[in-house]
Amino acid sequence: MTDVLIILFDYSGTFAFSVSGALAAAEKKLDLFGALFLGFVTAIGGGTTRDMMIGNTPVSWLQDPVYFYIIVAAVGLTFLFTNTILRFPKALFLFDTIGISVFTIIGIQKGLHAGIHPPLAVMMGILTAVMGGIIRDVLCNEIPLIFHREIYATACLAGGVFFVLFVFLNMPESFTALIAAGVIFTIRSLSVRKGWALPRFK
Repeated sequence: MTDVLIILFDYSGTFAFSVSGALAAAEKKLDLFGALFLGFVTAIGGGTTRDMMIGNTPVSWLQDPVYFYIIVAAVGLTFLFTNTILRFPKALFLFDTIGISVFTIIGIQKGLHAGIHPPLAVMMGILTAVMGGIIRDVLCNEIPLIFHREIYATACLAGGVFFVLFVFLNMPESFTALIAAGVIFTIRSLSVRKGWALPRFK
């Protein structure tokens, strides 16, 4: 992907996850500090874990202060317009799904550039996408979405495999990234709407 597209993906994912963290705080009726804290850990949890695993330190959000301002702005806007946003019952779902769609591709791309084997890079992408949400849900005393019966990480896996496959077929990486993120968003959305789920242990 071009550097500009990488940055746009990363910033948009950071904004989306910050909003999802703030919305989770709103549902738990936390104060502004609680909303900021949840916004931060949701937005940076996955990327921080990824960067530490591949030895990219200081981690990306410490190297670029724009992440800080995006998170503060996203949480502030959510705090100001909470009542308007919460009129849409799927708001948290929407922003969380945008976040995992974008961060999966960012994680894979950074894994590939670090020389990680492609299947492991896909796992790196999934970790980048879901870790922030896991921390958010645990702090809110909720079962993390990744452990729900509905399809969540599986959507990231499908989009990630699509991305890696087409990269190695020498398809334009920027175009492939956009399509792969769309695949994740579509699978996740359809799975919730139609009740798709993976088999469970009996």
